[in-house]
Amino acid sequence: MERISWDDYFMEMAHLASKRSTCIRRQVGAVIVKDNYVIATGYNGASRGAKHCDVTGCLREELKIPSGQRHEICRAVHAEQNAIIQASIHGVSTEGAKIYVTVTPCFICGKMLVNAGIKEVIINGDYPDDMTLDLFKEVGVKIRKI
Repeated sequence: MERISWDDYFMEMAHLASKRSTCIRRQVGAVIVKDNYVIATGYNGASRGAKHCDVTGCLREELKIPSGQRHEICRAVHAEQNAIIQASIHGVSTEGAKIYVTVTPCFICGKMLVNAGIKEVIINGDYPDDMTLDLFKEVGVKIRKI
């Protein structure tokens, strides 16, 4: 029997989390890991108690806003944000942790990950936001694609 690597194990969990997403445009999942233990998960969807995009429709789609632009015009909380929030609700520190995300974080999420103390970001797909990569390089957050 061959065991999968830790990276593959946690990335598969991120992809599983993405299946809970209610976003019409892109399903994203995230898993925050510390010392090879999952401390939080997240997926993109509307705020707690709010109607989801698969019910209301997508304003970004209606306005033809390109991917990677005008993040404030969206009902969804991003997967990375929801993972950080989940850790916070449960009183779990993210300092020194790493996060597995199905795509490159947007710049807003990138800033949050830096301030949450995330030291490494492992991605599986790309997202059009070079500002995130520049920020990670500037502050020393490692990013790698598997």
